[in-house]
Amino acid sequence: MCRNIHTLHNFEPAANEDEVRAAALQYVRKISGSTKPARVNQEAFDRAVHEIAHVTQHLLADLVATTPPKDREIEAAKARERSAKRFATS
Repeated sequence: MCRNIHTLHNFEPAANEDEVRAAALQYVRKISGSTKPARVNQEAFDRAVHEIAHVTQHLLADLVATTPPKDREIEAAKARERSAKRFATS
């Protein structure tokens, strides 16, 4: 369930609002144990996603990197290569 949560810090270009919200959504799904909450819990679920995304934006803005920013395309290519090796059939 949490495979969509990726590192968002120290990338160029910086993480956008959609990426932060997607990570917050996955976090709330994992914590709540539900991918789609019951109607009675929807408001609490949505509020948690909103608040976690907000706090995450503040965290990312405050973090200081000591290394050069990573390139998203290069990191994505590395991930695809790792995946191909992991799931390769003999």
